[in-house]
Amino acid sequence: MTDTTTRALRLGTRRSKLAMAQSGQIAEAVRELTGRPVELVEITTYGDTSREHLAQIGGTGVFVTALRDALLRDEVDFAVHSLKDLPTTQPEDLVLAAIPVREDPRDALIARDGLTFEQLADGARIGTGSPRRMAQLNAWARTLGKRIETVPIRGNIDTRIGFVENGELDAVVLAAAGLTRIGRIDEATQLLSPDVVLPAPGQGALAIECTAVNADLAAKLAELDDPDTRAAVTAERSLLAALEAGCSAPVGALADLQADEQAVTELHLRGVVGTTDGSTLVHLSTTGHVPASPDDVSTPQDLGRELAAEMLAKGAAGLMGERAL
Repeated sequence: MTDTTTRALRLGTRRSKLAMAQSGQIAEAVRELTGRPVELVEITTYGDTSREHLAQIGGTGVFVTALRDALLRDEVDFAVHSLKDLPTTQPEDLVLAAIPVREDPRDALIARDGLTFEQLADGARIGTGSPRRMAQLNAWARTLGKRIETVPIRGNIDTRIGFVENGELDAVVLAAAGLTRIGRIDEATQLLSPDVVLPAPGQGALAIECTAVNADLAAKLAELDDPDTRAAVTAERSLLAALEAGCSAPVGALADLQADEQAVTELHLRGVVGTTDGSTLVHLSTTGHVPASPDDVSTPQDLGRELAAEMLAKGAAGLMGERAL
């Protein structure tokens, strides 16, 4: 019988280059933490095999379900997800053991000829599969007095950048965190300020998940948790949940931790919902207290719910298309 304290821990991951890079980084951290070998177990998800656009297949959970099934069947010991892909409702039999320090949450533009968004010509074709990005990019173009065409695209990072390299598109917009993790952030021609394009809730953060019954492993993985990141993404995901929207809805959110000279004191949350053509945006923000302890998730959750209520009062529900039931 294998000694469970020395056998390799099995880390469930998607097969994409980005997922493998993210999981590889977490695997190394878990090796250092536990002294045990970690092996990557590649799992194909529905989101990886479907050629439909994410907005059509529902977005929420399409990259997650197969990994979670593998956890529950004890085929892997823990899994690594991009947090923005996770549904906001957490299953009782699984636990988010750790949310490590967040990478840059911003979106990045990769445009032909090294151009910024402001320098793109009228009518420029910009690739993105995200209704959230479409809404904000179209709205931004309007403020600049020009029109853009947002083109729905799928595929991994290499494929998306290829659309620009072969001249099919003038630019694509991707998460800066993903570009950083696969070593291609230098190809970004502009990092988009959250003042004009808010990221997806949880963008740039990873989630390490295991079964609730595996309490010893959950406790060990919890040492990789970053309380500031968890507070911020909890507020963002609470906003998303209160809007009853999935991860393919045109919702952007970002929580910033604001510090004085001594300590982090406030959580500033911004949220946006818009029509994909950018003609109407509801953009609001609020500020609340930082949780007194890492275990206190109610404070950031309340902040997200309060901002969502304000956004719904301003007409946000009508801008999201069909709301999730």
